[in-house]
Amino acid sequence: MRCSQARWCWGWSGGPGSTLGWLRCNWEWALARQTAWHGVACRQTTTLSRAAMMNIRFVSIPLLLLAMSGAAMAVDCPPLLQGELPKLRAKENIDLCKRFAGKPLVVVNTASFCGFAPQFKGLEELSQRYKGQGLEVLGVPSNDFKQEAKDGEETAKVCYVNYGVTFTMTEPQAVRGDDATHLFKVLAEQSSAPRWNFYKYVVDRQGKVIANFSSMTKPDDPELIAAIEKAIASKP
Repeated sequence: MRCSQARWCWGWSGGPGSTLGWLRCNWEWALARQTAWHGVACRQTTTLSRAAMMNIRFVSIPLLLLAMSGAAMAVDCPPLLQGELPKLRAKENIDLCKRFAGKPLVVVNTASFCGFAPQFKGLEELSQRYKGQGLEVLGVPSNDFKQEAKDGEETAKVCYVNYGVTFTMTEPQAVRGDDATHLFKVLAEQSSAPRWNFYKYVVDRQGKVIANFSSMTKPDDPELIAAIEKAIASKP
């Protein structure tokens, strides 16, 4: 004898008349049909039926919460921040969503031997000035303009030792064209691709580019500062 949907749901407080309970037990009933517990719950006594149902609930509730959690993360993560990038000189990847979602962000494509490399110092000052208000700065080294070091160790020395950078840096990435990393493809879609090193993209708390600035714009430029403060004031 197969168990009816109504019989499976008999134990819910409120019974079929409880909308929330009825929807949830229907979900569990569908899960139960795929397991041996379904037959046990129908053939055995009321006591065993209750026990079977409780076992299904212990399994189903965490699965339901996990599914809801995954769906929420997918909704909350803007396209710009989807994916990971390797952190410079570290055995770890940066999950862009976990690290930057809901925060104002400045993204910069850097190059160790570019004439604009001294801007590292100004970017670090920006990071220190606004980090208390949630600002994050992300530096992405690139050799697309043939001015990056040949290995990550040298890149790290330039930014960390020479300029005292403490904000997040990635391993060198492509930032232009078909080979560009996902982050820079979306930056290009929302604004424009970098035409040289040290392009600066200001991203609001919703993961949208609200302004971009060329290499010529210094980190203390009033227009860049105004865009950063606008991003800080934005709502997630």
